[in-house]
Amino acid sequence: MFGVVGLVRHGKPSQRWRPPALVVVVFGLLLLAPEVANAQPHWTLDPANSTLTYQSVKKNTIVETNKIRNLSGTLTSDGAAKVTFDLNSVDTGIDLRNVRMRFLFFETFKFPTAEVTAKVDPAAFADLATKRRMSAHIPFRLSLHGVDKDLEANVVVTMITDSMVSIASEAPVAVHVEDFGLLPNIEKLQQAANVSSIVPTASVSFDFVFTADGAKPAVAAAAPADAGPVATDAGKTSFSDDECLNRFEVLSRTGAVYFRPASARLDEKSRPLLAEVVGVVGKCPKLKVEVSGHTDSDGSPTANKNLSERRAKAVADAIIAAGIPSAQITASGYGEEKPVAPNDTPKNKALNRRIEFSATPLSN
Repeated sequence: MFGVVGLVRHGKPSQRWRPPALVVVVFGLLLLAPEVANAQPHWTLDPANSTLTYQSVKKNTIVETNKIRNLSGTLTSDGAAKVTFDLNSVDTGIDLRNVRMRFLFFETFKFPTAEVTAKVDPAAFADLATKRRMSAHIPFRLSLHGVDKDLEANVVVTMITDSMVSIASEAPVAVHVEDFGLLPNIEKLQQAANVSSIVPTASVSFDFVFTADGAKPAVAAAAPADAGPVATDAGKTSFSDDECLNRFEVLSRTGAVYFRPASARLDEKSRPLLAEVVGVVGKCPKLKVEVSGHTDSDGSPTANKNLSERRAKAVADAIIAAGIPSAQITASGYGEEKPVAPNDTPKNKALNRRIEFSATPLSN
């Protein structure tokens, strides 16, 4: 579940900023292979031959290995580097788990990508063209979930050809999610999957392959079927019924639809999640979607039911205003009738104040 931090090694940020080795290496090759550099001093990550995998542990003993499939990266002639991870391409092998990881853990409706960025100094790898393979302890900067961190990892750098280089983890890297403010999202995953003890640390491995633009393509081994880029929801024109139901179930658990206190007025912070809902509804044209409002038990049952109805209608109206046919959307308010937690603490009451989405076949 922590694949985007594939280059992370837990520890204190270094006091003095140093550029990532993956960037140093590739830039160094520009100097070491002048016949390529003079033609076009620009390098691009090869997504078909690059991998980023992570292992997480639940129930203390069950290990799951998953991937982030869509990767991209560039290094420009002035030494500016960027590697981007598409978090909507998380691949657990099961659609429902993918959706949980996207919406509940990474919150891709607000933070769809993560990035590694750096500036470079090629001097550290001046011998790579001769040695062909080198190990290094490297720092880099990672932007994930709205947090920027300077982090480090051990890597093995291999000069595959004069125009292709691999930067791979020397050993699985321990990643701690609290560094990126993701601990509350672990709890959301546990509730959604009905599992306990998801360990908030993952072991991450990676192998990033960069090629020189304009160079003759090198012959590489065929990538496995579950490697390389994958189609994400944005590229799909429609979802199967199961895919629709998976998405509605998980979107209902995000807790990312906000109202002003005791009001049915939608807060601007709701826009990212509602945009995601509109996108899903539009790709599920055979299903009728109920927007249901729920409250905690504070106040009278009658007032709570009225408030829940008005909030559900506000969300339904926003979806229809975005272009979804009104015949596909209904709104219902259930007040305090269907709690998901006891109304005994502020945290549990917040869980009960929610908007949910459910779907049934649309009548002809």
